[in-house]
Amino acid sequence: MFSDRKQTGRMISVLFLGFSSGLPLLLIGGTLKAWLANEKIDLALIGLFAFVQIPYAFKFVWSPIFDRYSLPILDRRRGWILFFQICLTALLTAMAFARPTDAPAMMGVLALMIAFCGASQDIVIDAYRREILTDNELGLGSTLGVTGYRISNWVASGLALIVAGAVSWQAAYLSMAALMAASTIATILSPKSAAQISRPANLLQAAYMPLVEYFRRSGALEMLLFILLFKVGDQMASEMLNPFYLSIGFDLKEIGAVSKTVGMVSTIAGGFIGGFWMLRVGILKSLFVFGIFQAVSTLGFSFLALTGPSLWMLGGVVALENVASGMGTSAYVAFMGSLCDRRFTATQYALLSSLMGVPRAIFGSASGVLAKNMGWGPYFIFCTLLAIPGLLMLMRAKHWQKADDELAMKI
Repeated sequence: MFSDRKQTGRMISVLFLGFSSGLPLLLIGGTLKAWLANEKIDLALIGLFAFVQIPYAFKFVWSPIFDRYSLPILDRRRGWILFFQICLTALLTAMAFARPTDAPAMMGVLALMIAFCGASQDIVIDAYRREILTDNELGLGSTLGVTGYRISNWVASGLALIVAGAVSWQAAYLSMAALMAASTIATILSPKSAAQISRPANLLQAAYMPLVEYFRRSGALEMLLFILLFKVGDQMASEMLNPFYLSIGFDLKEIGAVSKTVGMVSTIAGGFIGGFWMLRVGILKSLFVFGIFQAVSTLGFSFLALTGPSLWMLGGVVALENVASGMGTSAYVAFMGSLCDRRFTATQYALLSSLMGVPRAIFGSASGVLAKNMGWGPYFIFCTLLAIPGLLMLMRAKHWQKADDELAMKI
């Protein structure tokens, strides 16, 4: 499947580091809220715990530190990754012994520290992935990173809840800490990051030079606009899926069984299909094809609104949408990686990936109002049409100055 041992090693490393990257987020999100609810913590207080995830939204603020400085262990990127994995292992262990009913404030502090270390780990892993992969490997490598991330999301939600229900919450978080500790082995065994890449001379350069370098390119603003628009229809649709399923007659068990099994498997399958497709035709052409498929798959929910609660129809629509989403996400992540100058990978990728959440925050807040006033069928048709601006932007991609000329010629 891979051309040589070194390439195989790079791909395996990207997969395992993707797993490490995805583990902390749900452990301070949905899983933690389930623990708090299980302990009968007041709902208003549980809602406040959403603020502990703020470091993920602002990780670009301290990302220049990782472009400028390195630790005296391993190398420029792996040293930081190992450091944050050790910190996360210790913090998750401490979380396991916390008592929500006695000291919710302490639990909030621990969750905030986990978020900071998790977001920092993300910055460095994203930069490391871009640096060790060649341009031709970006598509499949990004797919494997996303796959590892999604597997860890399932582990941090599904498996953690199973352990908590069968044993205890302490056992659940200790098992997650053990998985994070095991991730350090993958970091130590991973290939070295590129030592020959020059670093900024000081922290001030590390903060402003990535912006200067990026905005000197022709089409810089168009590329940012494309990043904002490409997933907006898909994100708007996903915001209302659970309320939609419930409103047309599915129960929670049916929704959980289909979304957690069919959804996860099809998303991973879509990612792999997309990764190998990108190896053949390149990132830009793949983005266009996957974007169309992603938009068309959203129409399936309009048909589901007409048919009502058919499990077979639900399974088919969820599978189609998740395959398309997996393909689109892999190409999307690879595209952002291709835009990064290797000297400033941490800062530029952190900035670009932060833009991914902007449409969800802006348009997602209006999704309920739109669905209520439009009705489910027209709402999902509207979400499909929202994909058109991003696809139109992509048609101008041949005019954009890419970080690598070879990528620019692939459309």
